[in-house]
Amino acid sequence: MSAEELSTEPLAAARRLLGATLAAGSVVMRIVEVEAYGGDPAGPWPDPAAHSGRGRTARNAAMFGPPGVLYVYLSYGMHTCVNVTTGPDGIASAVLVRAGEIIEGYDDVRPRRPAARTDADLARGPGNVGSALGITLPDYGTRLFDPKAPVRLELSAPITDDSAIGTGPRVGVSLAADRPWRLWLRDSPAVSAYRRSPRAPRPGEST
Repeated sequence: MSAEELSTEPLAAARRLLGATLAAGSVVMRIVEVEAYGGDPAGPWPDPAAHSGRGRTARNAAMFGPPGVLYVYLSYGMHTCVNVTTGPDGIASAVLVRAGEIIEGYDDVRPRRPAARTDADLARGPGNVGSALGITLPDYGTRLFDPKAPVRLELSAPITDDSAIGTGPRVGVSLAADRPWRLWLRDSPAVSAYRRSPRAPRPGEST
């Protein structure tokens, strides 16, 4: 399994990441929910909701690079959100990891997530994914398929059963709010709840 498997359009890459594992230190997490994001209008997947939607900046530069690189940012100034870059080098796209199931490293995760009431809560929601894995802004740019990297990604076998995957609109975005680019594993208790942005138009008016 290599980064080249993610060198594809955003939704296909997002589907490929379902069931994959992210490892950071002693913690291993299975990815159960993702959101796909495209790029700027000059690219093949224009996406006004993406950080790259208005072009390249110092903050979003990783999205324009090769696939399989860690793109992290702070949400609301405090939550570290974890993304995997996708698509060919030079074309912006990435997949946000929205939720996961902790497989190993519970003793390290629980002190990081004292508010979690159950194991399924430990990495439910994108900010909690970053907290559970202990990923911080200095991890930006990590090549996730490098076996010596501090954060590592391992793809699982492709999921061929369409009924195992749920799809729906992305959470909390006010632009392109109806685009069904959120995917999740239906059998996972760690999948987060859908919340539409109060700034988004009525359903059906924002594709």
